[in-house]
Amino acid sequence: MATIKDVALHAGVTVTTVSRVLNNRGYISEKTRQKVYESMRALNYQPNELARALYKKQSKVVGVVVPSLLHPYFSACVHYLEKYAARQGYKIMVCNSKRERKSEIEYIEMLKSNKVVGIVLCTRTGELADILDDSLPVVTLERSISDKIPAIMCDNYQGGVLAARCLLDRGRTGIAVFPGQPKVQLPGELRVTGFLDTCRQAGVEPIVVATDESQFAARDYRGTIRAALCAYPEIDGVFATSDVMAAQVIQECAKVGRSIPQDVSLVGFDDVDIASLTTPPLTTIHQPLEQMCEYAVDGILRKLRGETVPVKTILPVSRVDRESV
Repeated sequence: MATIKDVALHAGVTVTTVSRVLNNRGYISEKTRQKVYESMRALNYQPNELARALYKKQSKVVGVVVPSLLHPYFSACVHYLEKYAARQGYKIMVCNSKRERKSEIEYIEMLKSNKVVGIVLCTRTGELADILDDSLPVVTLERSISDKIPAIMCDNYQGGVLAARCLLDRGRTGIAVFPGQPKVQLPGELRVTGFLDTCRQAGVEPIVVATDESQFAARDYRGTIRAALCAYPEIDGVFATSDVMAAQVIQECAKVGRSIPQDVSLVGFDDVDIASLTTPPLTTIHQPLEQMCEYAVDGILRKLRGETVPVKTILPVSRVDRESV
């Protein structure tokens, strides 16, 4: 593997000159610059990006911390964050905390040490504001941790309203909602609030069937769903607060002989890929995740330039009608 010394020797210049070309520092004639580039190509020289980042005290990398890479929602987050970072000439470094606060803290410190330009946090554990400071741009997705750190989220409350209206407009009265119970308060809880408020305004009291954080981690809600369907035979409408959960509602309804949408109308939330792959395809609340990720990357780069970024950005949701209602 070629080194910077090999490039200098091949080009007939000093190592300092090659370094200046690589870091775009100081005056270098165009003729010399081209000689260095030609030598780099001839020797297939690959600059040490980490070393350059440490030298320049900054990289071209955005750090991303997610609680799970197996969950479809966070897999989609990583996909879109990489897409929009690449458009701006940046790469991403992904850290999977597995929902552990200790891991989140360790990864944040590691990202700082690697001189990332900023961090996008998609976390679900305790507060992290105490380990973050103004020296590094940070943006959160679907989480608000400080009145100084920009948060990008969807209109969760309106999503709950849209889900409720969808079921109520079809005459459903035995309505159940499956909310999660995360360890900390998250904006996603507002989708349940919006749903309950709308149902109650219509004179319908929903059946609330709580799920817990361990079920989110395992992505397995089937036992709770089956128990609810058996305990409440009057259920004729369900709002599942994620598409992963909604897909399992379809499975469990089939097992207990309940047909969707004839016996039970079902609405999910997120509109990740799984929503169009179930049988029947899932009516769901579309969260503008791609746009949220674009805003997150843009927020990091704007903060890097010293620009003002809104502390809270809430993007609208919409209902996607398929065949489960």
